[in-house]
Amino acid sequence: MRLRLDLAYDGTDFHGWAAQPGLRTVEAELSAAITTVLRLAEPARLTVAGRTDAGVHAAGQVVHVDIEPDELERAVGHSGRRPEEALATRLRGVLPPDAVVHRVRVAPEGFDARFSAVSRRYRYLVCDDPARVDPLRRREVVSLRTPLDVDAMNSATRQLLGLRNFAAFCKKREGASTTRTLLRYDWTRREDGLLEASVLADAFCHSMVRALIGALVPVGTGARGTDFPVEVLTTGVRDPRVKVMPAHGLCLVEVGYPADDALAARALEARARREE
Repeated sequence: MRLRLDLAYDGTDFHGWAAQPGLRTVEAELSAAITTVLRLAEPARLTVAGRTDAGVHAAGQVVHVDIEPDELERAVGHSGRRPEEALATRLRGVLPPDAVVHRVRVAPEGFDARFSAVSRRYRYLVCDDPARVDPLRRREVVSLRTPLDVDAMNSATRQLLGLRNFAAFCKKREGASTTRTLLRYDWTRREDGLLEASVLADAFCHSMVRALIGALVPVGTGARGTDFPVEVLTTGVRDPRVKVMPAHGLCLVEVGYPADDALAARALEARARREE
C-alpha cells in the first residue's frame, strides 16, 4: 500500500532533503523515524514532491512511502486509533522538533508525490528596511540594506511567465531538462513591512527559485532595468550578474495535485522529458 505524508520542517539545521552520508537531512530523519515506528526490516524508501536545498524550509511538503498493510498496523499498538492517525502521532513523537508530520493517509490509486504534482508554490521573505529587521525571524527572512521597488519588480516578473527554458536560472544537471512552466511570480508588501515573493510553477530545477529572486533584487534597487531578467532568460546560460539568494528566505508552501482520477495520467505525463 502507498501512504501520503504531509509535513513541514525548519531547514536551518538540515543539509537539504536528500539523504547524504554523514550529513543530517530531512529524508534521513523521516526514513529513520518511519523505520523505527513500524519496525521495518529495511529503511523506508521515500519519494518527495520537491527536493529542497540545504537551509530551505517547507510548510507543505508531500512524501509517499510504500509499505505492507500489516506493517502499518504496527503503529496502532493499544491506542485504538486508525492506523494512519496512529502513525502520524507516533512520528511526531519520534522526529526532532524541527520536523513535523501533519497528516498521514492512504494515497489514492495512481498517486505519486513527485510525478503526480501539477504545481509547487514557494515563498521568499525579504526585509528591505534595516530599522525593521526582526532578529527573532532571522532564520526565515533575508535582510537587505536597500529599499526595493515592488512595482518595478512586478513589471519585470510578468515577462518571465509561461512555458520557457529556464537554463539561465538553473544549476545544470546532466541529462535534466530545464524547461518549466512558470505560472505565477509576484511580489507584495505585507502589513508587517516584509516583502513576499510568491513563485508558482509546474516544477522547478535546481536553484531556480533563488536565482529568480536574485534576478529581481537589482531591478528593485534600480541597479537594473525591468527588462533585465528576461534578457538573462533569453541567453540560456547562467549570468554572473544574477546572485543566487540565501536559502533561509525560501519556503515550499504548497504542492498541487489533480483530481484522484487524473493522478496516474499526470504521473505518466510528468515523467516524459520536458521540451519547448
